[in-house]
Amino acid sequence: MELEIYGKDGKSTGKKAKLNDAVFAIEKPNDHAIWLDVKQHLANKRQGTAKTLEKSEVSGSTRKLHRQKGTGGSRKGSIKSPLFKGGARVFGPQPRDYHFKLNKKVKDLARRSALTYKVKDGAVKVLDEVSMKAPRTKEFAALLSAFELGSRRSLVVVPSKDDNVLLSVRNIRCARVVVASEVSTYDIMNAHGVLIVKDAIAALENTLSK
Repeated sequence: MELEIYGKDGKSTGKKAKLNDAVFAIEKPNDHAIWLDVKQHLANKRQGTAKTLEKSEVSGSTRKLHRQKGTGGSRKGSIKSPLFKGGARVFGPQPRDYHFKLNKKVKDLARRSALTYKVKDGAVKVLDEVSMKAPRTKEFAALLSAFELGSRRSLVVVPSKDDNVLLSVRNIRCARVVVASEVSTYDIMNAHGVLIVKDAIAALENTLSK
């Protein structure tokens, strides 16, 4: 398949980029693979540090509050009981690791599926270039506005790390720039528009078509 190549002003350059159908137009996009990959991405971002005090960790006396029998009340063994104010918590959260493994083939399928959906929706545009001589947030914001993504979530895929581009975008809340080899399913699905630099197409295809 082929897509128009656009300049920074949002206008067509008259050229077209050829995209590999095995990456950008697969026959059967897999929704479950997308769900698993997004789930793993969000799970890996969780700190898992939530914790409440158990009975042995609560500060307080261990003296028995009153005798076992004859009071007409319930048996109370410690002021640290979860039944009392300031006591422990029953079945509270404990530190845990939310990470889980996902096979590389599943992750690649998820990214190909996500790209296919975005291409079908017309949300993928190919850029001629985004290189900058110096960090210019205003210039980068103008580029996004040219594609009607000024206030919408956008993903810009570049072939390699460019400090000037990264510095230009870091103050734009809705925009994200990633290197082609590091793009994730979550990044693709979370964006309203995906701008792929022409030279990044080969890197994407080399990563995902294996």
